Amino acid sequence: VHCHTPDNHASGTVKATMDVLFDEFTSIALPAQLRVSMACCLNMCGAVHCSDIAILGYHRKPPMLDHEYLDKMCEIPLAIAACPTAAIKPSKVEINGQMVKSVAVNNERC
Repeated sequence: VHCHTPDNHASGTVKATMDVLFDEFTSIALPAQLRVSMACCLNMCGAVHCSDIAILGYHRKPPMLDHEYLDKMCEIPLAIAACPTAAIKPSKVEINGQMVKSVAVNNERC
């Protein structure tokens, strides 16, 4: 729901990128230093705005929620603040007769 569960798996993207660029880095054939960075969502915390080559992942589907574990695994205020489209709102859900803090997702905004 937030940056600790990004929308793409970095190792696959990094492997594919380095397969293409490996010879350039080992032969030192580039005219200057090259900065390649990856951000896993539109918040761009991977410093892609100041890179020569930027790879940006984006969510294609609304996040799946497991209300039973969400409050234990995620800081809900950070999840709400990290959503670039403001589609995540705080919510309370009843599970096994108890009210638990969770979030609600506006799927149309995703």
